[in-house]
Amino acid sequence: MSSLLNESDLAHENAVVWLESPDDLDYVRQALDKTPRRRGKPRYARDGRLVGYTELDEHAEADPDSGLHKRRVFFLLPHDRDTAPGGYYAEGAPGEAVDPRTIDPQKVGEKTPRSQQGSAAAAIAMP
Repeated sequence: MSSLLNESDLAHENAVVWLESPDDLDYVRQALDKTPRRRGKPRYARDGRLVGYTELDEHAEADPDSGLHKRRVFFLLPHDRDTAPGGYYAEGAPGEAVDPRTIDPQKVGEKTPRSQQGSAAAAIAMP
């Protein structure tokens, strides 16, 4: 699913569950996945690792054709900045990258200097 999310896609979120501390991450990738359940850890079939996900309220309806719910997941790939600080994303960030400190239920995460340029660059930019 697209990583360019609208708040209307997130209307039934009631919790964000972090599997890792978001304080230690410059960015996370966010995407909508289709899952069979509203709550609990969803299956993860990408390279890299799942670092968080959202849970939906009891009013969230499944897609009538597939029976699946759209839920937001937060993940990192092996070449992301947290495991490869001098690698491909030493500067810049992937398109779906957002600052995990800006993520709340029903709120699309935001791009910040830290998520886009790294914590060292963000610290220098702060007055």
